[in-house]
Amino acid sequence: MDMSKVKVAINGYGTIGKRVADAVALQDDMEIIGISKTRPNFEAKTAAMKGYDIYTPADKIDSFKKDGYTIAGSVEDMIKAADIVVDCTPGKVGVSNKALYEKEGVKAIWQGGESKDIAPISFNSEANYADALGADYVRVVSCNTTGLCRVIYPLDQKYGVEKVRVTIVRRGGDPGDIKSGPIDALVLDPIKLPSHHGPDVKTIMPHINITSAAMKAPTSFMHLHVLNIQLKNECTADEVKNLFATRPRIQMIADGISATAQIIEYGRDLGRPRNDMWENCVFKESVSVDDGELYFFQAIHQESDVIPENVDAIRAMMSLEKDNLKSIEKTNKSMGIGI
Repeated sequence: MDMSKVKVAINGYGTIGKRVADAVALQDDMEIIGISKTRPNFEAKTAAMKGYDIYTPADKIDSFKKDGYTIAGSVEDMIKAADIVVDCTPGKVGVSNKALYEKEGVKAIWQGGESKDIAPISFNSEANYADALGADYVRVVSCNTTGLCRVIYPLDQKYGVEKVRVTIVRRGGDPGDIKSGPIDALVLDPIKLPSHHGPDVKTIMPHINITSAAMKAPTSFMHLHVLNIQLKNECTADEVKNLFATRPRIQMIADGISATAQIIEYGRDLGRPRNDMWENCVFKESVSVDDGELYFFQAIHQESDVIPENVDAIRAMMSLEKDNLKSIEKTNKSMGIGI
C-alpha cells in the first residue's frame, strides 16, 4: 500500500461500484483498499480476478469462504482502513451506512439514488467543485441530473439561462437488471410534475428555473433527454454546438447516429470498457434555435456518466486538487474520456 495515496473503499460493487473501483484504480493519487460484496456472485468473482481485496458483512464471511473466496475482513474493517468511502449500495440503502461512517470518522460519497438530505453538498465537477473542497460528506447526483448540469452550466455561464424544460425518457432497467421493467409500455414516472431531476439540478445551481418530466421506456441502453431552454442572450445553433464541443464531458454525436443503440455500438467500436459512454452524447444535428429558444436531444449512459464525477469528488474532498478543471483533465486523461 502506497501511504502517499488516498485510501479509497468502495462499499457496494454493482453497476456503479465496479466502475468507480476501476476508475479510481487508474489514478496516481488514490488507490482502492477494498470493495464490499454481500453475495458471492459473478461480480465478486471478477473483483477477485482483478485483485481487489473483498470485504463482506461479518455474518457473510463464512459463506464466502465456503465458495472459495479469500476475504480480507468485514465491511467495518474496510471502513476503518479507508480515508474515504464511496457508497455505491442500492438507492435508499446507503443512508443506513451513514452512522458507521460517522462512527469511524471517514469521509463519504453517496450516489444520486439517495435523498439530497444525506449530505450537505450535491456535487458536479464543473458547476460546484469548490463547494466540496475538504468536505466530509458529498452526494454525487444521479446520472440524469449530472447530464443536465453538464449542459446547463456552460449555457448559463455564456448566455444566461431564463428557463429550462426537459422531458426525460428513462431506460426501464440496466442491461444486467432482470427484475425491472416495463416490457411493453411507456410508464409515467412520476405521473405528477416535476420529476426529481429538476429539483436536483437546483441543489447544485439554485438559481436555475427548471421544470422536468420523466417516463420509463422498455429499453436498457441509455436515457434520452428532450431539452428546451430559454436563454437570456441571443445565440445561434452553431454557437451552441461550438460551445458544447469545448466542454470536457460532452461529446457531439453525428456521422449518421440517430439512436441510443447506435451510440452503444459506437462505444463498442471505440473499445470503451463495458462500452461506457462517460460523456453526455448530444445529437449534433438536433441542436437548433427557434423563435429565440434552444432545442436539442442528448443521450445519457446511465451506467457510466457519474463515474468521473465520483473521482473528482474524491479529489476535492481530500484536497488533492483545488482547481476543478485540472482535476477534470486528470480524470479524463486517465480514463480515456474524450477519445
